[in-house]
Amino acid sequence: MNSKPWMKSVMRIAAVYNLLWGAWVVLFPLQFFQLTGMAEPVHPMIWQGMGMVIGVYGLGYWWAGANPVKHWPIVAVGFLGKIFGPLGFVFNYLNGVVPGSFGYTLITNDLIWWIPFFLILNEARKWKWQL
Repeated sequence: MNSKPWMKSVMRIAAVYNLLWGAWVVLFPLQFFQLTGMAEPVHPMIWQGMGMVIGVYGLGYWWAGANPVKHWPIVAVGFLGKIFGPLGFVFNYLNGVVPGSFGYTLITNDLIWWIPFFLILNEARKWKWQL
């Protein structure tokens, strides 16, 4: 049940990205809103909490990077977040709650990871069927 080298690299890159993004949000919670032209939150600690969660995902991705196929549940949790996040954005955008500029975060936070995470999970599925 060995993972391919590219899978390990994807998880390590995802880990570093999430750790950096999470740290940015925790340390500079208003900067994202200023860059997108969105109103700053009244309670930035809620946004900082989101950054903390994203950073924790980064730790999970790093650990899963040792063998992504074996640690497929961590990849699955990340994949689900990367599906539900954009769905939540679309719902809130269509209801006028969030501006389109917020959608730019979906590109690097979610969309670019769909294919590699799916391929890792598909490989795990193949292994599971062989056991």
